[in-house]
Amino acid sequence: MRILHVITSLLTGGAEKLMVDLLPRMKAKGYDVELCTFDSTVTPFRLELEKAGVVVHAFHYGVQNVYDPRNILRLRKLIISGKYDIIHTHNTAPQLYASIANIGIHVRLVTTEHNTTNRRRNNIFFKGFDAWMYRQYSKIICISKQAEINLKSYLHKLNNVCIVFNGIDYYKYSKAELANDVRTIGSRIVVMVAAFRDQKDQPTLIKAMQYLPKDFHLCLVGDGTRRTEYENLISELKLNERVHLLGIRNDVHNVLAASDYVVMCSHYEGLSLSSLEGMASGKPFLADDVDGLREIVKGHGVLFEHGDFRGFADAILKLEEDPEYRKNIVESCQKKASEYDIDNVVDNYIDIYKNVLYAKL
Repeated sequence: MRILHVITSLLTGGAEKLMVDLLPRMKAKGYDVELCTFDSTVTPFRLELEKAGVVVHAFHYGVQNVYDPRNILRLRKLIISGKYDIIHTHNTAPQLYASIANIGIHVRLVTTEHNTTNRRRNNIFFKGFDAWMYRQYSKIICISKQAEINLKSYLHKLNNVCIVFNGIDYYKYSKAELANDVRTIGSRIVVMVAAFRDQKDQPTLIKAMQYLPKDFHLCLVGDGTRRTEYENLISELKLNERVHLLGIRNDVHNVLAASDYVVMCSHYEGLSLSSLEGMASGKPFLADDVDGLREIVKGHGVLFEHGDFRGFADAILKLEEDPEYRKNIVESCQKKASEYDIDNVVDNYIDIYKNVLYAKL
């Protein structure tokens, strides 16, 4: 079975990280797996995939070009020449462009919905396009129950939807050695791993640093279009010595091991791999109470109100003051994270491919 995954880039993010964990494991099981990325930027994720022997096809440099209509023709040419059995897309541009590029070729299409919502659903203009696009897919995989509920609420007639929870390499994060450069930043380290884009809410954490003791340092792992905005906010609040932008790292497991607290602050999520990795790390995990986070964090980690920077600071201080409470949070988080093993995801995806490929026409 030849399978082509298609994604916008390999910069940073949950879907991108899933490719790094998923594709080498599929290859190890004997499946012929390749990846197409619209952005050809060489990143740690791309290097890791290539090191594992996964072929990466890249179209052009720069994420600003992912909606270039010529990507439809490029993708169509790749689909025809590659003689793939399954095309599996991730992110909006690949979802749409693969459905168009596949017209007349009839390769079986599968896609994964990585979020509980997106800005497109707020514009009635896109609803017709989305309805047509999703009908081209043999299977739509949602990575959480809330993602499925929201998608079916948006497009009522979809009957090709299923759920496969995302997964992580649990032991990689639960047994990691610490990153020395991070551990020496300060005595108390708070870490968030996420791309610097509109979906995420790093500004709430930056503002919260005003209400934590001066020995607390915030480390933001990632990069993206909002970097300048964050740098300006840090300077405005005079937090340059306490908030650190670490950029894109290929040793996130070691960064988490070097932290004291791990947090995910976002406006919405699908099923956040960064959150599961944080919960596996053996550090107290905190997140704001939004779709895609509350489902996995509630009853295990610590939830605070969306955008409530004072509430986040208070939650950290409560963990500081109560070692037994902190210990219970860590144990509960690790137990929850252990349920989301990446090998289960691989097996579930392969089962879907087989069902799609061998289904009666």
